[in-house]
Amino acid sequence: MKPAPFPLADTYERCLPSTVCVREKGAGYSSGFHWSERHLQCIWFDARYRPASFMLPDGESVSVLDPGEWNLEAGPDFLNAALLIQPGARQLRGDVEVHVRPSDWDAHKHHNDPAYDGVIAHVTWFSGPPPHSLPAHVCRLSLAEPVMSNPCLSLDDIDLKAYPHAILPQSPRPCESLLRSVAPDTSRALLAAAGQFRLRTKTARLKARLEQTGDRHQVFYEEVMAALGYKHNQTPFRALARLLPAHTLADSREKAFARLLGAARLMPQPETACDEEGRIFIRTLWDLWWKSSSSTLPENTGWHTASLRPQNNPVRRLAAAAALFSGVSNVLTDLDRIRATPTPRWHATAQSIFEERCRWPFWNRRLTFASADDAEHQTSLLGASRIAAILTNVVIPLNAAEGTLPEGLPELLPPEDLSSPMRLTANHLFGRDHNPALYSGSALLQQGLLQIHMDFCLNAKPGCEDCQLCAAIINTPKPE
Repeated sequence: MKPAPFPLADTYERCLPSTVCVREKGAGYSSGFHWSERHLQCIWFDARYRPASFMLPDGESVSVLDPGEWNLEAGPDFLNAALLIQPGARQLRGDVEVHVRPSDWDAHKHHNDPAYDGVIAHVTWFSGPPPHSLPAHVCRLSLAEPVMSNPCLSLDDIDLKAYPHAILPQSPRPCESLLRSVAPDTSRALLAAAGQFRLRTKTARLKARLEQTGDRHQVFYEEVMAALGYKHNQTPFRALARLLPAHTLADSREKAFARLLGAARLMPQPETACDEEGRIFIRTLWDLWWKSSSSTLPENTGWHTASLRPQNNPVRRLAAAAALFSGVSNVLTDLDRIRATPTPRWHATAQSIFEERCRWPFWNRRLTFASADDAEHQTSLLGASRIAAILTNVVIPLNAAEGTLPEGLPELLPPEDLSSPMRLTANHLFGRDHNPALYSGSALLQQGLLQIHMDFCLNAKPGCEDCQLCAAIINTPKPE
């Protein structure tokens, strides 16, 4: 029997706070739901994602005047929320509890906890019969139908790390003090276990998406598009991938690019270019777009371009998407051919596939349509760090979901650029003066930083006194 791809993930899961474990297991990953309870909390908290109104079984409607304060301590998820019930303009103020399923209220025995006596709304993903112990006056609000009816919203694109912007105390913290007293190998073992747990979670989500769609090329395409959008444009990139499915790009690179630009409402005017080559190229794209024009993204789709490096501009990233997914066979077909490549050489081979696909003379010689031709300074459509991020966050989980992951590969993955959450968590764990070489050379250890940030640091209360990470560190098996 082939060994599990992420054997250390169970080690980290045993270290998680009991509340996290209960919630994740309660949510589960299935073809019907493959997100976490935290996704639902973000939807409730953020007016951009929260449905404008909810229908109650008796015909009344509920709108949210105030979602409440995100509670980082024991008790309901949100405190002091305000709801408006129509008709009658009746206002309710109290607490809100969020679950995946209505039955989770009973399973978590909230009716036995006085802290939940002030709950006025039970927000769940699924609808269904009311929990046996839920008080009759509590409003039951289901998110699934209104959220899924919004084609521009994908739960996969919610930046969980951004919520709820907890104010963390100054160093040193208990975890830092503890890690100073143990061998560096213990720190690496903790990060590796957390990293494998994160990759296993991504694998479960992709496996659920594969079961839902039955189209591995489309699933891969959507995930890569989201990765190309990175942090600021992830949502419109994924929406575009659904508007223009992968099979619609099975044409020339220029036609695929024209379709993507046109559907994204990002097609430039010829006068944007500063030379004749650029103007001819843009006119060619317009001609191709008019001949194959189709639906476009809604006008209210927001593209973030302010303060972006030119390499991350959506137009340039769409050129990379066209390079990767145009033609009779796309980048996934190329990756499938190297499944049997020995582990030590797999990454270099996979990276070369992306680099070769992204060779496009026009874009290798300039950063934008408005840039002058600069043959002396070649610029790749995708840098090594972004390719590494796609391999770690998309290709590895997809291979694991399909049972084709080369043994030992996650441990050898090269690093991404260090993100703010990675740096923040590393400062918490190792102090402000630590040596980043501990984790900067390994994508697996960087994934571990992100997972610890999600599970522990985001929920830390001032002083970190009740954080369970120290217990997790003590319980982490010592490396052999």
